[in-house]
Amino acid sequence: MNKSYKKIASHEASIEEAKHVLLLYSGGLDTSVMLKWIKDEYQAEITTLTVDIGQQGDFELIKQKAINLGVKEAILIDAKEEFANSYITKAIKANASYQGDYHLFCPLGRAIISQIAVKIAQEKNIPVIAHGCTGKGNDQVRFEGYITTLDPTLKTIAPVREWAMGRDEEIAYAIKNNIPIPQTKKKPYSYDDNLWGCSAEGGEIEDFDQAPPLHNILKICKQPEECPNIPLNLKIGFEKGIPTKINGEPFTLKDLISTLNKLGSEHGIGITYLIEDRLIGLKVRGIYEQPAAAIITEAHKNLEKLVSTRDQNEFKQLIDQKWSYFCYGAKWHEPLMEALNSSIDKINEKVTGEVSVKLYKGKVTITAVSSPFSLINKNLSTFMKDDLFNQNASAGFIELYTLQQRMAKKVSKQAHDKMEKPDLRF
Repeated sequence: MNKSYKKIASHEASIEEAKHVLLLYSGGLDTSVMLKWIKDEYQAEITTLTVDIGQQGDFELIKQKAINLGVKEAILIDAKEEFANSYITKAIKANASYQGDYHLFCPLGRAIISQIAVKIAQEKNIPVIAHGCTGKGNDQVRFEGYITTLDPTLKTIAPVREWAMGRDEEIAYAIKNNIPIPQTKKKPYSYDDNLWGCSAEGGEIEDFDQAPPLHNILKICKQPEECPNIPLNLKIGFEKGIPTKINGEPFTLKDLISTLNKLGSEHGIGITYLIEDRLIGLKVRGIYEQPAAAIITEAHKNLEKLVSTRDQNEFKQLIDQKWSYFCYGAKWHEPLMEALNSSIDKINEKVTGEVSVKLYKGKVTITAVSSPFSLINKNLSTFMKDDLFNQNASAGFIELYTLQQRMAKKVSKQAHDKMEKPDLRF
């Protein structure tokens, strides 16, 4: 254990308190190493919790791996439907993105995992929850903040903050203790994924001045230059802000997202190089793959624009930005979040219709949008001679609309002229 690490927060468990620990277990490098590390350093019983929210991988194999490493119980929960219907829906309606095209799959995942973890800890009477987050990242804030918000009696431990190991030392520790891990020194990337997207960090990605080797990094998408030369055209149907159909065929949201992930990945959709400001102040870079999220968000945004007034569209951008930061910034349970969701739901009541989308070599293009709530009136907006728009009214509108602008310019010019030509009479 790193002797320089001092626990100062009231929610951090002491060795005496952590005799039974619920470990949020992904089966990756950090959580696999810490399973043994907690057993050795804390002399604790461990129950693992693995929550399936659409990650790639064999979950039964992950569960068996935990059992082989000597846990008291290995719990596996399939939460894909709940994740899609109760969490991703909110992100879709909010056109969720952070500092560019990061569609927040990881923060959304942390919110539902925390909720489930608290429920399991209460049911199993486990007083401490352990996570695999570093002391430099956002997820430590999300997990510990959400867990203690939902149940203030629960304590947490964060072994990656406590041990004196970097990534290379973790790999060496795993090899020494015969712990199977996916990472190697040739492929040192740390991945996180779920139904809504996938991220890669570490290795060459950390060198901001270098182009990362996508051929060695990408897990889902083809590189755009390797994609088909023929575009894929889709028509996505929405009901009250939520996508429900592809080319007229109904899907559950979970299955619709999975289908668009497969289709979008073949066309290199949703690859993002993101320079990101973390909560604690660090700038980092990640490579994100989010095919379905990129397609659905772009389609939703355009349909929402069609059925909303200009004031609604302008104000919605402010709401969406605030919602996205709250989601990113570990404020899922902030009271204002509920108010934002209510406003967003209200605006989305009319976001119903169809959006035609073209996917081609990494780009999503919206080619057509239709809705029974469309605010486009062709008879008014057409440039043909038979339009119904009363152009006689335009000149009067212009005169009144520009009144203050013209007055301000006139007053400014008069004041300027008076200063340039002072009255020199005695």
